[in-house]
Amino acid sequence: MNKIGTQTIETERLILRRFTVDDAEDMYENWAHDPEVTKFLTWAPHTGVEMTRALLTDWVSRYEDGGYFNWVMVLKENGRAIGNISVVKLKENTDSADMGYCMSKAYWGQGLMPEALKAVMNFLFDEVGLNRIAACHDVNNPKSGRVMEKAGMKQEGLFRAAGRNNQGICDEIWRAMLRSDR
Repeated sequence: MNKIGTQTIETERLILRRFTVDDAEDMYENWAHDPEVTKFLTWAPHTGVEMTRALLTDWVSRYEDGGYFNWVMVLKENGRAIGNISVVKLKENTDSADMGYCMSKAYWGQGLMPEALKAVMNFLFDEVGLNRIAACHDVNNPKSGRVMEKAGMKQEGLFRAAGRNNQGICDEIWRAMLRSDR
């Protein structure tokens, strides 16, 4: 595994880059405060931009660790930060990672999240050397599962009452891709 950390990735419509504290206003306004965006996430909506700024200060300090992978999604067309995609759990003993993501609802349904996920997965397979990338979603959030499918992940299983999010304890559907699946 090459612990090269978060590197800039460019797709057709997005620039995926490291967060800066200056992203706080966009992050707060576009997705972090929105209860609809955070409905199936594990963190509560932010109550103010100060909360977002404090979180970003912490995240920025982690970029020195080559095993920290956390991107802000910037829309090329307007330069605005519209979402986040990250490795939420890196498993060095199996060369694998679990992913998480969220995005402003103003951009839902446009194929941007699958575009970002696919690009990040390619980076993690090709540059970092991972063998497996997985993600899960609440059974009541099938649109997140569709993002994973569009990025090439295959469903592996349903884990009953295995997760907790802002809706409480939930059933999780896990999907994954192996490097050899590509």
